[in-house]
Amino acid sequence: MGEILIYAILLVAGGAIGGVLTSTVLRKAIMKKSDALLEEAKEKAEVIKKEKMLQAKEKFLQLKSEHDKVISDKNREMQKAENRLQQKEQQYSQKMEEYQRKQKEMQVLRQNMSTQLELLNKRQAELEKMQEEHTRQLEVISGMSAQDAKDQLIENMKDEATSEAMVLIREITDEAKMTANMAAKKIVVETIQRTAAEHAIENTVTVFNIESDEIKGRIIGREGRNIRALEALTGVEIIIDDSPDAILLSGFDPVRREIARLSLQKLITDGRIHPARIEEVVKKTEKQIEQEILETGKRTVIDLGIHNLHGELIKMIGRMKYRSSYGQNLLQHSIEVAKLSATMASELGLNTKTAKRAGLLHDIGKVGENEAELPHAILGMKIAEKYKEKADVCNAIGAHHDEIEMETLIAPIVQVCDAISGARPGARREVVEAYIQRLKKLEEMALAYPGVVKTYAIQAGRELRVIVGADKVSDGDADRLAYDLSRKIQTEMTYPGQIKITVIRETRAVSYAK
Repeated sequence: MGEILIYAILLVAGGAIGGVLTSTVLRKAIMKKSDALLEEAKEKAEVIKKEKMLQAKEKFLQLKSEHDKVISDKNREMQKAENRLQQKEQQYSQKMEEYQRKQKEMQVLRQNMSTQLELLNKRQAELEKMQEEHTRQLEVISGMSAQDAKDQLIENMKDEATSEAMVLIREITDEAKMTANMAAKKIVVETIQRTAAEHAIENTVTVFNIESDEIKGRIIGREGRNIRALEALTGVEIIIDDSPDAILLSGFDPVRREIARLSLQKLITDGRIHPARIEEVVKKTEKQIEQEILETGKRTVIDLGIHNLHGELIKMIGRMKYRSSYGQNLLQHSIEVAKLSATMASELGLNTKTAKRAGLLHDIGKVGENEAELPHAILGMKIAEKYKEKADVCNAIGAHHDEIEMETLIAPIVQVCDAISGARPGARREVVEAYIQRLKKLEEMALAYPGVVKTYAIQAGRELRVIVGADKVSDGDADRLAYDLSRKIQTEMTYPGQIKITVIRETRAVSYAK
């Protein structure tokens, strides 16, 4: 037991001694390794230091080279600027020297001029003294003062000049009278030859061609309801007789005849012909005609080269296509007057654009919708003023029938050209115009009554159809209206035969299923 204890003690003591020895050896090894690493780190640091020093030197040399280059460039620029400055100084010095030289020359010149001026004044004074002496001698010899002689000479020259001028004026006046008529006729004839064109006389009947007589029956409809609807909606009399493959559309208003013609054409092409379809087609055709009127007005002003015309005036020009003046188409007549006016203005050295504008608008009052009681020239002038036309154009429109005084040379030109276009043989037909005016008066007379919506004079004025509003006119009122109209027409108008007055009152009930 004791031996075991001893052995244990010795074992522990040996382990302790071994541990001490081991730690000492390890410490020495670690110190050695640490010294080696430190030495290596110092060597690497020295290498890095040398490399950085080299890089720094290279960077310094590079920056120094760039700086030297910049300094060199700046020095060159400064040298160039200095050279330019020296050149300018030299130029300035030369100019100053030349200026001083010229100043000296001017001083010498002034001195010379002053000397000459003194000499000239002295000579002028001597000359005036001699002239006064000469004048005194003349006054003594003639017994008349210089002023009296001057006045007498002027009076003699004035009488002689007046006499010669009167002779010359008389000769010029006589020559102008001899050549004025010839020149005016020449201008008018040349203008007509260059511009005037033939025009067909407007009539009141349109022939509508159809493919077969079977279509006539479809147009008439059962118990004539289709043809009655078409006549009531368009205001045109549709004449279906034994003429082969033709229907006559009779009416004094070309717009109504065109609406009726286009509506019939659409209905026959479509194949559906009944009152409801007729009403629909007529309304669409009326819109189409309105659009065509606008396009016609635009095309006309473009063709004539007229610019900045108000939109309403363009529409009125388009409506001229469907109006006639004594059987002559109003649009063609106005275009012709515009061209004639421009040609004549050019011959006389006036403004051709103003003349052309006034010529086109001179009859614009004939398509005006208001103030129908005014002469068409005055109404046209008011319309032109309303849409901001120039004063000379408005005056030419209002004066072309002498209702107002002419204020510019354009006005007589438009008046003459209107006469040239309208007064040529065959250009107009008075009977047609009188007939159309009578039919218009019939319609206007009926429109004056309250409750009347539309009026149509048909059958060459032998029948007047009056369409009234069902909510404004009763059946009894319709009878009374027909009677009153017949009495008024009989009293106020002169006409051949008799006129039938038909008052149409229609009530419609409309509802929609949704």
